[in-house]
Amino acid sequence: MPDPTHRLSRAGLPAVLATDLDGTLLRSDGSLSPRTREAIARAEESGVPTVFVTARPPRWLDAFADAVGDATGGVALSANGAFVYHVASRTVTDHGTIAPGLLRDLGASLREALPGIALAVERADGMRREEAFAYVRESPEADDLDEWDAIASQPAGKLLAKLDGSDPDEFHRRVAAVLDGRAELGFSGAVGLAEITAPGVTKASGLAAWCAGNGFDRESVWAVGDMPNDLPMLRWASRSFAVANAHHDVLDTVDEVVPSNDDDGVAAILDRICDEHGALRRTP
Repeated sequence: MPDPTHRLSRAGLPAVLATDLDGTLLRSDGSLSPRTREAIARAEESGVPTVFVTARPPRWLDAFADAVGDATGGVALSANGAFVYHVASRTVTDHGTIAPGLLRDLGASLREALPGIALAVERADGMRREEAFAYVRESPEADDLDEWDAIASQPAGKLLAKLDGSDPDEFHRRVAAVLDGRAELGFSGAVGLAEITAPGVTKASGLAAWCAGNGFDRESVWAVGDMPNDLPMLRWASRSFAVANAHHDVLDTVDEVVPSNDDDGVAAILDRICDEHGALRRTP
């Protein structure tokens, strides 16, 4: 793991770039473009690793194992900061989970305020959901159904909630009112889905903890994203970016807007870092 250098700090360049995946690093079809893949590798060779910080659960990161560099310790931060996932070994090495007692309390409060709501959770070992929580199975063999009492009996990285037929914006407002500060509500772009993490667990908390454990201070971190669940991370980083296709709340918050995800906006940031880093190295 390369250490941040004082020279990089004085030049205003980052020692690490934190990026969201869907809608940001990945193109609209979910792919990682050749240009972006090359930019990640080039930046790592220059001593600036790229760390993935995503709402995705761990198992949805396996397809990008070859893009998770050694300079990050081979990990990605998933489930909006709840899990640290070692992609190569497919193990969760750290996590910030919702305790069973809080899960049961939140579930009861949500059902009382929003009759008909359906619940599920993401755990380190996969999803568990009520039958009413409609979901496209990842494989025909998937066995993810259970009763809520059993689901809530174990810690979970994320609590997921859906209410069929509801207006998405109104649904999120009502869920936020029910949570009332007892947990964090994130919106990653999945329409009509409330993604809930433990109190204080956000992309910012996950990134800050990872940086502290790996020798990166806040001033050495740049971050890029596209949706409201990225806002804690973007506000925490020393410099923030949004891709051009980002949510309006994100566009209004960041320091700079770069090209869209389909136009390799994150690669443009990485190219800039590499070019300026190279110029610094050439300076007598």
